[in-house]
Amino acid sequence: MKIAPRALIILAVLSAFSTAQSGPPPKKHLLVIGEEKGYRHDSVSHAMATIERLGRETGLWDTTLRTDTEVLTNKKLEYNAQNLNDFDAVLFFTGGDLEMNAQKKADFLSFIHEEGKGFIGVHSAAITFVDWPEFVEMVGGTYDEHPWTTFDAPILVEDPGFPGMQQFPHSFTLRDEIYQMKDYSRDKVRVLMRLDAGKIDLTSPRVHRMDRDFAVTWAKMYGKGRVFYSTLGHTEEAWTDSDIRKMYLEAIKWVLGMTEGSTATHARP
Repeated sequence: MKIAPRALIILAVLSAFSTAQSGPPPKKHLLVIGEEKGYRHDSVSHAMATIERLGRETGLWDTTLRTDTEVLTNKKLEYNAQNLNDFDAVLFFTGGDLEMNAQKKADFLSFIHEEGKGFIGVHSAAITFVDWPEFVEMVGGTYDEHPWTTFDAPILVEDPGFPGMQQFPHSFTLRDEIYQMKDYSRDKVRVLMRLDAGKIDLTSPRVHRMDRDFAVTWAKMYGKGRVFYSTLGHTEEAWTDSDIRKMYLEAIKWVLGMTEGSTATHARP
């Protein structure tokens, strides 16, 4: 059966349109903030460079690195400066009270809660804005000492099926600084990793959690947005660990909506 030239042209156009429609999705845009008011972590620069490299090597996102909070606003900025409207997720490796007025704070929380964008908190993100209840609620908890400082932390993986957890064994040891958390509860977050309380010193007066529930990594929803937090990353060596890099890679993909993982809460196993 012969096909008329006109029909061939239509078929070619439809085929080209279909190919375009099935092409790779546009790159996501990740904003990384590395700013600390107070204790300065030597690993921040290395962490920021690692996150940028992961995006570039995988081709999944473009990264903007900042050491200030200017862009955390919906307000149009001067020259060619970006603002929150240009990003799909924000990563904090921060500490202390950053310079954000009331409008910036409202814009930032709305970015996640109302617009459904993502947030990744690395280590000292939990000692950021400790007196801002809405930020603490968004993250899922806040810093309450690190009784063991940097030590060989015995870690248990609670959810091996969550993105970024598959490469870890159920039980392993990692040299890092683990924060004890307050304003944290299992009925508000899905714990992915915790310390093995049976293998740590609980006699220190700085140990405050009598339930012995020391979460290391968790995921949660904040309104429409996805939130991932991990205390891991205090040391520079952590960022050379392929398993830790894989964890943060998959965490970013998850908050960007590229993969799925349950945020349903559960009791401590």
